Amino acid sequence: MFDLLSRRLIWVGGKGGVGKTTVSAALAMLAAERGKRCLVVSTDPAHSLGDVLARELDDKPRRILPNLDAMEIDPDAEVDAHLKRVMDQMKGFAAPEMLGELKRQMQLTRQSPGTQEAALLERIARLINDPDSAYDLIIFDTAPIGHTLRLLSLPEAMAAWTDGLLSHSRKSAELGKVLQHLTPKAGRDIATPFDDPEDDSLNAVDRRSRDIARTLMERRRLFHQARRKLEDPAVSGFLFVMTPERLPILETVRAVATLSEVGIPVVATLVNRVIPDEADGEFLRRRREQEAVYLQRIDTQLSQLPRPRLPWLETDVQGLDILQSIAQRLAGLGF
Repeated sequence: MFDLLSRRLIWVGGKGGVGKTTVSAALAMLAAERGKRCLVVSTDPAHSLGDVLARELDDKPRRILPNLDAMEIDPDAEVDAHLKRVMDQMKGFAAPEMLGELKRQMQLTRQSPGTQEAALLERIARLINDPDSAYDLIIFDTAPIGHTLRLLSLPEAMAAWTDGLLSHSRKSAELGKVLQHLTPKAGRDIATPFDDPEDDSLNAVDRRSRDIARTLMERRRLFHQARRKLEDPAVSGFLFVMTPERLPILETVRAVATLSEVGIPVVATLVNRVIPDEADGEFLRRRREQEAVYLQRIDTQLSQLPRPRLPWLETDVQGLDILQSIAQRLAGLGF
């Protein structure tokens, strides 16, 4: 029905607490049963993927079932790794006496707004661009909608930032060339700076500028490749999970519109925790009446998308057995 599992990248998003992690894990199990080598990845700082799977997870893939691995990306660890890579690169460009100040600036950067998201994006971009990936399908259990939208917009922002740095690097190199020619070497007695035949520092400036430019261009290429994959409906698809309640509906409608505007393919919206027909009692009857209003609103405001429904379960979701039953329900819905 949705052809969702034929893609290589699936993004499961929605408002916090609507069941994204459960749906992500169940979809991954369904894909693994169909013979796809699948990795399910949690990018939400408030991880619950390990809780749902009843497994201890970290930022390295762990085998859960045949064909199924899972991992939880730690944003703080990603920031540390990201800043270490930057620091290692900058050591080749900075003078030794500047290293202390550079380390201080890196520590300040760690606390800067957006640092976690930028580091997280780089890890995701490397995952989806890995030419040696062992997986046919990667399912991302993403953070709540607001974080996800910022995450998806970061490739463009980072590309613009990189362009600015490249432009600044070129200008700095050009200025450096002028200053080097205007400043004679220490202890040299020459009539003018332009008369110094032994000034070989220009090549060093060129090499440093070239290395900086190469580093920035590689990062820009990484983010552009990730963005192209996000926009390709044959490769990537977004599934929104929502519940039949006012705020999740409002937030999902806005998010679907926003993603459509920026060219991110939205495949479907899954309505979770719908009260089963067999549920009884006066309390549930009144809840069902209110729910019917919201379900009608979903059908009206998201009519352009498929809107399958999952029932509200009697118990919490934890462990592989109940996830297996949800996976079969998803299969019955056309996934």
